[in-house]
Amino acid sequence: MFDLENYEVFKIVNLSAFILGLLFGAIAQKNQFCFSGSIKDYILTDSTKRAASVVMAIIVAIVATYAVTNFNEIDLTETNYLKENVNYFTIIFGGVLFGIGMMIADGCSSRHLVKFAQGDAYSLVTLIFIAIFAYATTKGFLSELITPISQNETLIGISSYIANEQLNIFVIIVPLLIFLWLLTRSFRRILTLKDGVVMGLIVAAGWYITGVIGIESIERQVSLASVTFVYPSAQTLEFFSYYQITELSFGISVVLGVVSGAFIMSKFNRKYSFGCTSNLQHSKIKYNMIGGALMGVGGVLAIGCTVGQGLTGISTLAFASVLAISSIMLSAFITAKYLGKKDKLPMCFIFEWDDKKEDEAKRNFQI
Repeated sequence: MFDLENYEVFKIVNLSAFILGLLFGAIAQKNQFCFSGSIKDYILTDSTKRAASVVMAIIVAIVATYAVTNFNEIDLTETNYLKENVNYFTIIFGGVLFGIGMMIADGCSSRHLVKFAQGDAYSLVTLIFIAIFAYATTKGFLSELITPISQNETLIGISSYIANEQLNIFVIIVPLLIFLWLLTRSFRRILTLKDGVVMGLIVAAGWYITGVIGIESIERQVSLASVTFVYPSAQTLEFFSYYQITELSFGISVVLGVVSGAFIMSKFNRKYSFGCTSNLQHSKIKYNMIGGALMGVGGVLAIGCTVGQGLTGISTLAFASVLAISSIMLSAFITAKYLGKKDKLPMCFIFEWDDKKEDEAKRNFQI
């Protein structure tokens, strides 16, 4: 399909990944798109706006990926999300760790990339701990402790009773559409969820870039992947530390693009600042460290973060991805409820539907 004889496919893939990251970061900063934030909004203010954007992104990611992969004959079974001999116990455990960590640290991995780009120094601490512990879990000292569990034949054998196969698309889409309606209760509100639509399309574009443009380069094989942030954060740290021996990859390029896109957008969209959490002494450094460590370990065990499993993984329709994001969101919700009762769930800004704001303004005017 592509005549790339005069170009290096690898560079084109990474440039495309950087552009995807730019777009992701810009939208995430402008609309504060966030999985953890959607939970926090509902618990603290009963707002469902950001949750609806997240659900819309999942729906679009699934539908768009289904179309792109089928039209271009991309075999998603080659990805980690649909691998065989999966250990569901470590995926659930990892999801629980990640969910707890993202609420303790006030944001998941992608969220902290955006917050760091906006000028939140605490987020840099979280990102560093995510990267360190993700690397330690994959190749470092923690791998010796975790590998015997993740590769345990008994646990894998029990898990094998439910095959990690692609689910029927309607089995996932129909409940999501019902959930979206419950969150919005209005077709007009659904039409405002443009950020969710674009986020979903970014995931599908990632599959296209690695699965079509980057099938194979002369220099190296381009892995089939899309947008995810936990292990790519570790790879980014390694890249900056050992750039002479560490190769630029699709994941690293996306991470760099997200930070750049969020930073650029923050110069135009200055309404969001996260100094208030430190002023309220909610976002203490220890919470960022502990939350980052939990997300680093949990993200590797769960084979992805909220975006890595909640958008990219679930777009493959893998049963393991449904299990992973379910465990992440459930543990995050329980943790948020606990933190809310302890008054340790920071809320800097109110995210509410525009039509609700208009109704309240009219009522206040009448009064």
